[in-house]
Amino acid sequence: MTNSIYSVSQINKYIAGMFKNDYMLGKVSIRGEVGNCTYQASGHVYFSLKDENANIQCVLWASKRSALGFKLETGMQVVCTGSVEVYEVAGRYQLICSKVEQDGIGDIYERFEALKKKLKEQGMFDEEYKRPIPKHIKTLGVVTAPTGAAVRDIINISKRRNPGIQIVLFPSLVQGPDAPPQIIKGIRALEDYGVDCIIVGRGGGSMEDLWCFNDEGVAHAIFNCTVPVISAVGHETDYTIADFVSDLRAPTPSAAAELAVSDVYIPLENLEDYRLRLNRLMRGRISNQRTHLANYRDKLRLASPQSKLNLQRNRLGTYDQRLHDLMERVLVAYKNRLSLTAGKLNGLSPLNKLGGGYAYVSSEGKAVKSVSDVAVGGSLTVNLTDGTAKATVTEITEETVINE
Repeated sequence: MTNSIYSVSQINKYIAGMFKNDYMLGKVSIRGEVGNCTYQASGHVYFSLKDENANIQCVLWASKRSALGFKLETGMQVVCTGSVEVYEVAGRYQLICSKVEQDGIGDIYERFEALKKKLKEQGMFDEEYKRPIPKHIKTLGVVTAPTGAAVRDIINISKRRNPGIQIVLFPSLVQGPDAPPQIIKGIRALEDYGVDCIIVGRGGGSMEDLWCFNDEGVAHAIFNCTVPVISAVGHETDYTIADFVSDLRAPTPSAAAELAVSDVYIPLENLEDYRLRLNRLMRGRISNQRTHLANYRDKLRLASPQSKLNLQRNRLGTYDQRLHDLMERVLVAYKNRLSLTAGKLNGLSPLNKLGGGYAYVSSEGKAVKSVSDVAVGGSLTVNLTDGTAKATVTEITEETVINE
């Protein structure tokens, strides 16, 4: 009799059914310490729950995360309630959490907080001890693993920002119990070498993976280093003792390279901008000076004796013309008045009256105005338009004049 042969999928499906039908595994609460806690972009939280002898993989779906009430972190002591199920694709079982509650602080987290408090009380975190990062460094020291994304990112970004930068790498373990002595050795070696700045760090990982950067010896090596140290451990949300004691914390190794190495192309771009601005300012200044020069030239021309003479000549010419026009108007007015007066005088002229048949009679040089001015036998002079005539009075007849 031969044994039946099953596929992997069939076996995993069968085991999943056993888990699903087990009443105890349908809802169970487990106490343990959180490890390898990871927040996914999808909102799901993956972590492990462990004690001194074993661990179990856990997942908290995004739909249950809103009821968490606190940030789940590696090292925390928690109680997780949920169901143990089989992930058939990978053939592993895991706790699907419906609720996660805090249950004190885990050992690793407790040790972290204790060392942090101790070093803080010693003043190793104080800002007064932070050394400034040099503006333009020539030699960059790096303490990290010789392989991996962290060292590649640091080298690529540093060279892109400054192709002439010299990078001195001290290869070191960055995980495990043997890592702290190598990190300490690397910091001291680069300090003796005479680098301008040191980057100490690694890529992301769990709190256990990053624990070597929570070592007290590493903290003292960073604090006592005479060269400015930039810590670049894990991701932006990861914090270690090295971050607090270093002169500057970078959220990632890539960011550390950007903070340590100045972009040499920016000053060149700025220099070109300054050149263009200087040219514009010079052209504007020259244009303004030319305008001022033209104004001064005009003022000087107006202030010269020749200009003043020309101005007086122009004014004299204007006054002469105005006087001439005024005299013309006065003469015309007097001519008109003379013409009117002449007309009136002409109308009163005795000669004009004589021309109408009238005569001017005088006796002994006096005008004869009344019959009383003459006597019979007296002589009269009769003035006519073309001459005079002599006459003798032969008869006088008086007429009565009636005055109204």
